[in-house]
Amino acid sequence: MDEFHPNEVRMTLGEHLDELRRRLLWALAGLAVGMGVAMFFGRELLEALQFPYIRVMTQLGRVARLRVLNAAGGFVMYLRVTLLAGLLLAAPWIVYQFWRFVSAGLYRRERRVVLWAVPLSTGLFLAGAMFYLFVVSVPMMHFFLRFNDYLGLDSDLTLPNHIAMMVNMMLVFGIAFQMPVVVAMLGWMGLVTARSLGRYRRHVIVGLLIFAALLTSPSPVDQVLLAVPMWLLFELGVLLVWLIRRRIERT
Repeated sequence: MDEFHPNEVRMTLGEHLDELRRRLLWALAGLAVGMGVAMFFGRELLEALQFPYIRVMTQLGRVARLRVLNAAGGFVMYLRVTLLAGLLLAAPWIVYQFWRFVSAGLYRRERRVVLWAVPLSTGLFLAGAMFYLFVVSVPMMHFFLRFNDYLGLDSDLTLPNHIAMMVNMMLVFGIAFQMPVVVAMLGWMGLVTARSLGRYRRHVIVGLLIFAALLTSPSPVDQVLLAVPMWLLFELGVLLVWLIRRRIERT
């Protein structure tokens, strides 16, 4: 049977609100520090996000230069990118503040789950975003630009549109890489077992291929580049479910 932590101190509603305010202030301070650090590398961050377009345009022997439609366009995108990067840098600190606020109301078993799930989820999200940026984005960009050529269109892109596409796709891949955490949580709640997941493995693979086809370009290469890692992450999730059930049975 789960028990509260022995050092738990019950607080009144007013004390809870004061604690919430304090944690929010600390979280905002961490975000400010993260943004401050990100601003020193704002130009490098913008260059990294432009990397796929520049790489492909160079391969095609074309001028690789993104446009802005007004004088403040570059500055606005600089602020947006550094805000997102600052939020990403401060995410562990913000999550820690949230954890300190909610942990008093959790059972020991729930605390243990959060302590391994949050770092794993954060690491997988970053891995998914970086996987898109450095592995998938170039062949995907190459397909889109070549298809524009096939349609007789000039690929004269703007910086805001390109950054928006890059950020959205990095977000998609980051979320898609949460597969092991989702599967493991389902196993922890007793909704699935390693055996049941293995029985429906073929169905899962087909579903992942459909999911990849909906989220990427029509190029089979791009679809495989998303589907294969997700399948491997699904297998990791099955392994985690097996380990979790084995640990629960021992206790």
